[in-house]
Amino acid sequence: MTDAAQITDSHCHLDFPDFDGELDQVVERAHAAGVTRMVSICTKPGGIDKVRSISETYPSVFWAYGLHPMSVADEAPVTFDELVEVAKHPKLVAIGETGLDYHYTAESAQAQKDSLRVHCAAAAETGLPLVIHARDADEDMARILEEEYRNAPYSCVMHCFSSGPDLGRKALELGFYLSMSGVTTFKKSQELRDFFAQVPRDRVLVETDSPYLAPPPHRGKRNEPAFTALTAQVGAEVFGMDYAAFAAQTQANFDRLFTKVSAWQKDAA
Repeated sequence: MTDAAQITDSHCHLDFPDFDGELDQVVERAHAAGVTRMVSICTKPGGIDKVRSISETYPSVFWAYGLHPMSVADEAPVTFDELVEVAKHPKLVAIGETGLDYHYTAESAQAQKDSLRVHCAAAAETGLPLVIHARDADEDMARILEEEYRNAPYSCVMHCFSSGPDLGRKALELGFYLSMSGVTTFKKSQELRDFFAQVPRDRVLVETDSPYLAPPPHRGKRNEPAFTALTAQVGAEVFGMDYAAFAAQTQANFDRLFTKVSAWQKDAA
């Protein structure tokens, strides 16, 4: 590891072909940057074996499973029973990502809503946090998340949060967390930074969503978990904190939400 302040990449996609043949080096660079844990997200059934294997190969990598909303039209529905069964894996630490995306796939809106509700129910059943993808669907997203939460409470993170303030406030009202990604660092994202500055410090996570959304000075290139530190540096500025204090805050937030990670690390110690 390193003497750098410890931080967690709460959302990445290490199974994507962008990292093929280079995972050892990618994980090493993450550790060197102080990124001590990564959650690699499986977005469709065909990826389970690869993502699970990555988590079993690298002690610092955990995983989540769900059906991405943009894949709902092309994949068989993921069932409640399937999600609950997969969640029994010791390093499966979250349900999702799931959600709504009306930007690219509005034609499958109803199927996305149905899938989202199944994932919400599985999160409530397993006690694992829900990982939410939201794009151009704020009103439906807020309504469904609240309805399902009132039906059966669950914990949740709005991954790569860049939606409108109303959805952000609704998520916070429900006790959910908001995750800062490379989008927060982009020059055009001042309104997003201003919104995050009003978010309680104990509800903020950081992520890369790698291989996407690399922060400066790597924008336009492949993102990777090591770059979590670059987003966190901007996060520290947004909250008026020094980097070490902000990193420690996000670590505490991650531990509070992703309780299965800490339990696994304790058992493995």
